Amino acid sequence: MVLAILAGCLGAFAANEWGGRQAQHGLHDFVHEELDLNASQRAQLEQIEGQFAVDRKELELSLRTANARLAAAMNDEHTYGPKVAAAIDEVHARMGDLQKATVRHVFAMRALLDPQQQELFDRQVATSLTGEPGE
Repeated sequence: MVLAILAGCLGAFAANEWGGRQAQHGLHDFVHEELDLNASQRAQLEQIEGQFAVDRKELELSLRTANARLAAAMNDEHTYGPKVAAAIDEVHARMGDLQKATVRHVFAMRALLDPQQQELFDRQVATSLTGEPGE
């Protein structure tokens, strides 16, 4: 039982790290604080962020459900069996869905920027994802 709980917690932690939440948050702050957005851009960004917040909540719930299935499979099998393997694949698929949605959101934000802002944004994206300044 403890192992199953630990697996669920580990999956949730990994989802936050790999789902890009920290990179997304840093990028969000950068766009709002470092780019000189005009009123139209701010309004569009608000809409994009509102929709992404809804989508992200849904995807995170789906991921938590997959983690619960993994915990149950581990509790049932107590070994790396077919149920555990299938549950892990499901967790990875849900993590991938969350990451894809995050990347689509990043491109949606980029699309509302002017070319000079896009250049700064692209560098920040590279830094957020790699920890190294973009070219």
